[in-house]
Amino acid sequence: MVAQMNDSEFNTLADLALTRIENGLESSGADLDFAMVSAGVFEIEFADGSKIIVNRHGAAQELWVAARSGGFHYRWDGQNWRDTRDGTDLMATLAKLVSAQAGEPVQLN
Repeated sequence: MVAQMNDSEFNTLADLALTRIENGLESSGADLDFAMVSAGVFEIEFADGSKIIVNRHGAAQELWVAARSGGFHYRWDGQNWRDTRDGTDLMATLAKLVSAQAGEPVQLN
């Protein structure tokens, strides 16, 4: 169990993750649009009009992902953002979700 972060630490780590997602999507060349639509809310829109939303949830100190296949919550484990249910890595899972909705492979490194 990782010790609770203060708000500043959480926001810094969350912003770094959102920037990493944005950079990964930018270099992927996939047919999709994405933008930070408000503070801590990142939206990915696909050619078919569907979306994936990644947002900071400060009260829980989690990153939340809403996708066509469901909702996911990620908590910082000291090294990575991990799903609170199955422990999978945020970037690996998000790459699969984006690939599925985009209909083409997308890597987020």
